[in-house]
Amino acid sequence: MGLARIKVGDQVIVISGKDKGRMGKVLRVFPNEQRVLVERVNMVKKHQRQTQKVQAGIVSQEAPIHISNVMLFDDKKGAGVRTKVGFDKDGRKVRVSRATGTVFD
Repeated sequence: MGLARIKVGDQVIVISGKDKGRMGKVLRVFPNEQRVLVERVNMVKKHQRQTQKVQAGIVSQEAPIHISNVMLFDDKKGAGVRTKVGFDKDGRKVRVSRATGTVFD
């Protein structure tokens, strides 16, 4: 499969769409659909049916967005960065910022 560009727990910035410029943490990655679920981004309303545990009503929740609409956020640069594959001391693949050389893994 190779090295994933975006992983769970990464800090990302949205680069296009209605939430452009918003940042958040990646909650889930859906590799087959090429989508990611980002904290407090792409909020949608859902009508919740009442159950024994949950009260009925309209709830807000995150919806997945396409992976091409997010970039990994680099604190050194203060913006989204492209990444390349590099190797650490042990010879393992790691993600490296093209702009600053920051290692993300």
